Amino acid sequence: MKELNFERCVPVLTGEIDLLKKISALQGKVRQAVMSRDWTGFDEKIQEINLLGTEFAGLEAERVGLFPADEEKPFYAAISDLPAEEGRELSRLYRELKMETLKMRALNETFLAYLNEAKALAAAYIETVCPARGGKLYTRKGRRVSQDLKSIVLNNSL
Repeated sequence: MKELNFERCVPVLTGEIDLLKKISALQGKVRQAVMSRDWTGFDEKIQEINLLGTEFAGLEAERVGLFPADEEKPFYAAISDLPAEEGRELSRLYRELKMETLKMRALNETFLAYLNEAKALAAAYIETVCPARGGKLYTRKGRRVSQDLKSIVLNNSL
């Protein structure tokens, strides 16, 4: 079984925490862009999030390599072999990483609920405005399309 290397673990955990904070801030800007329908800003922020996500995945792979597998020896048991001060520091960083992850998950779930509600509202609006269509959507050429509402344009000109 491998032993933890404090000097290598700290920058990886700190890097993950910093990236999560940056990603969380960008996701807040994505939410604002969606609410204000700023699709150019939305695309830019999504690209930035994807770049940070790739960087985070690299750090996550490194962290997995540094820490023993959970089945082999749980995290807190592994840090108990370290000197007390180092163990406390890794424990603090690990807790902070978990808290940032949970905070981001909660914000994402809330935003997803908002998007699902907006999608349901749009579908109900279309059903109310065009009841003869029976909830079906058609292209300009009369072909039936999916009701996923990923992209929809209403032509209100008469």
